[in-house]
Amino acid sequence: MPRPTRFRTALTRRARLGAATVAALVAGTAAFGIGQASAEHSVPRTDKEIPNLTQVQDKIKAYYGDTVTADGQHYASPHSNYARQVHGIEAKARTYLAKALDRHGRTGGKAKPAIVLDIDDTTLLTYNYELQVGFHFTPESQDKYLASTDMAPVFGMDRLVNWAHDKGAEVFFLTGRKEAQRDWSVRNLKNVGYGVALDRRHVYLKDTEHPPAYLPCGASCTTVEYKSGTRKHIESLGYRIVANFGDQYSDLNGGAGERAFKLPNPMYFLP
Repeated sequence: MPRPTRFRTALTRRARLGAATVAALVAGTAAFGIGQASAEHSVPRTDKEIPNLTQVQDKIKAYYGDTVTADGQHYASPHSNYARQVHGIEAKARTYLAKALDRHGRTGGKAKPAIVLDIDDTTLLTYNYELQVGFHFTPESQDKYLASTDMAPVFGMDRLVNWAHDKGAEVFFLTGRKEAQRDWSVRNLKNVGYGVALDRRHVYLKDTEHPPAYLPCGASCTTVEYKSGTRKHIESLGYRIVANFGDQYSDLNGGAGERAFKLPNPMYFLP
């Protein structure tokens, strides 16, 4: 969520597919035909090539099963099409992880199995924040929200993460959130049920003021460079990343990880 540039799916082309393992796992995640304009012409020739922004937002709300509380807060429904799609991806991940972790237990090996997960819209759902700011992200509004509000877990991801940890997987969180948001992020993950280690060795945030030495790109890393470089660092510590979870292709590209699981997110696109 906190990235230097934020391109809304209603206004930009769809993200290109990454590795074949990603493509195989994300069938059906395209968002309502958004991106048609750039698929035809880089500059739309008529208004008919541009999705109507209000209609796109209405479809997003319907997909998430928009539920409004008495105080005006928006939440996604656990019975929504979004929730059903997420549960389907989680079921595939659980089946895969059960086999991968069992295989490791039987064969042993020096590297301990691990899973890596993005935070925003992979483990914590930003839907209420997005509706509160009218799908218009700013660093200031995000800081204000995270400081005072816990985001709900993405449906079922807390159970999947805790289950994988109990089965022997080390759990790492890798987010584009800035280092200054660490305390808020850790508080949120803990409060909504992620019962795994949440110290600095397990939760990686983007530190542009003091970038780690293992990232040659330093403070100028792209999302792919930052995330893949950090995954390689995790592997250098003696872990084998058996699964990588993210809602953006930039969370998953760049290598370092045996299997990628793409969660749906029609609200924004991050290169």
